[in-house]
Amino acid sequence: MPASTDIKRLRELAKLVRYYIIRGTTKAGSGHPTSSLSATDLMTALFFHTLRFDLKNPSHPNNDRVIFSKGHASPLLYALYAAAGSISEKEIDSLRKFGSPLEGHPTPNFKYVEVSSGSLGQGLSVGFGMALNAKYLDKLPYKTYVLLGDSEMAEGSVWEAIELSSYYRLDNLIGIIDVNRLGQSQETMLGHHVEEYRKRVESFGWSVKVVDGHKLEQIVSAYDTVNSTNGKPTMIVAKTIKGKGVSFLEDKGGWHGKALSAEDYEKAIKELGEIDMGVKMSIKKPSDLKAKKVIAAKKIEPVNYKKGEKVATRKAYGNALKRLGGYYTNVVSLDGETKNSTFAEIFKEVYPERFFEMFIAEQNMVGAALGLSKRGKIPFVSTFAAFLTRAYDQIRMASYSKPNIKFIGSHAGVSIGEDGPSQMALEDLAMFRAIAESIVLYPSDAVSTEKMVEEAIKNTGLFYIRASRPATEVIYANSERFPVGGSKVVLKSKNDSITVVACGVTLFEALKAADILSKKSVNIRVIDAYSIKPIDKKSLKKAAAETNNLLITVEDHRIEGGLGDSVLEALSDTPNKVYKLAVTKIPTSGKPEELLDLEGISAKALAQKVLAVLKSKGNEKRRP
Repeated sequence: MPASTDIKRLRELAKLVRYYIIRGTTKAGSGHPTSSLSATDLMTALFFHTLRFDLKNPSHPNNDRVIFSKGHASPLLYALYAAAGSISEKEIDSLRKFGSPLEGHPTPNFKYVEVSSGSLGQGLSVGFGMALNAKYLDKLPYKTYVLLGDSEMAEGSVWEAIELSSYYRLDNLIGIIDVNRLGQSQETMLGHHVEEYRKRVESFGWSVKVVDGHKLEQIVSAYDTVNSTNGKPTMIVAKTIKGKGVSFLEDKGGWHGKALSAEDYEKAIKELGEIDMGVKMSIKKPSDLKAKKVIAAKKIEPVNYKKGEKVATRKAYGNALKRLGGYYTNVVSLDGETKNSTFAEIFKEVYPERFFEMFIAEQNMVGAALGLSKRGKIPFVSTFAAFLTRAYDQIRMASYSKPNIKFIGSHAGVSIGEDGPSQMALEDLAMFRAIAESIVLYPSDAVSTEKMVEEAIKNTGLFYIRASRPATEVIYANSERFPVGGSKVVLKSKNDSITVVACGVTLFEALKAADILSKKSVNIRVIDAYSIKPIDKKSLKKAAAETNNLLITVEDHRIEGGLGDSVLEALSDTPNKVYKLAVTKIPTSGKPEELLDLEGISAKALAQKVLAVLKSKGNEKRRP
């Protein structure tokens, strides 16, 4: 237990923090003062008694990590750094103003924030990833603290994180639930029943400490007794009062997300009493240990396939990760218990210490990947592409955190066959194209897959690589390159009548269609638009200009938002006519070729479409 003088100073600091919260939100005219006030004592004790953090070096590898999963309490976050002397009162006054890094919910625009938060239920998963890194990869002693709101405990993603944290025995992860009873519009599911929180979290294998969230002696004692060697993560369940410190706000409904009026501001500041603006307690600095060093291979083995052999791109993904993993030692693999289908198991067999099974918990898997990426790792997240839709909000939020995450979605499209529509990703390209600053790639053969995985490793950012279930023929030489934003002209002649733009499995349908049309003396140009975002505008425009300004796109994806729309956007400023072939019917179980026919994206359907378009335009070119 700290000396009484330290507790006294913590109380004074908490009062100063409350002042900054009320001041900042009142100046802004918006924000969440009551949600911030309830957690003030919890976080003041954490920052100024427990935390190890170098304020001058926020990226120090030994710094404890702090995540505000309860992101609407951002006024509290900024107030803590103001109390630490790291930001000024003038900066507090810029809260929520255009151009200020002190945004309504935390983002990395604020130098002490690593991940964007505020979409509730996600912070514990990110903390889980950071704690995984500390315990199993870098082997560093830092701890990860996550502030949770009681309302977000209704989110299933929180319980995914709780379950997996126990499974991985993350005794360096500490959650803090601010049980202030009131949600946005009503009382929370459990209200102030903190013992119910205890029972539920303990049942998942966590150590739980229940405290009065406004008694600093209890709070610091809880932090002091967190055991980082017992193999259990810790949850501090704190009973708090929303709006604590201002009597007319305390435990009152109707104040969520509302700033005080000028009159109420004066009343609130008066209630706080005399504020010592010069009160000081330093945040302790961390130790200066080095992360565990992994010896890298001296060279990368070359890609080695034979033209004509058949290899599923999902298997080529596993081969690529294994081939590249020895050289790029910060690559890690997360898989949603589909590793024998995504072939992530190939990586696991060689680098088990860098493989983490995430089970059927995709939301937590994405959050964990973000946490790992912020600690310098390159996570590859693999599962059936259809199941990544469950984690779309996590993917969306990750994009606001300057991530370096690589998503691999296998079993895409109706070409998976008999498993039926529940397993068929038909919306994934649209989903990932809509993500800010994303890169979307769709390889057709083993060589292109391996090269795109390497591109993803070499380039920082959020990548999505779509993988197919069927084995497809190797058509590219091992020396071929596949840069982001490129495409390949796979078939070309001097008298092509139309350009067909395809990718993945439909590239092979396009080549088959070319054979069918060749027998009718009709030539088509075939482009492999493997980079769907960004798309190769220059090559598309050139091909269109040389083929009567006519293009047909064909894809194993819903007609909305995929390859066809990407091509249309690229050519929107040209006179070119683009026809789209894509999935428009609700598919069923069946053989891949039957389903491609059903959807009108088979070679036969494509050939018929080419002839129909050329006939309607009256510019069909035939070989002499």
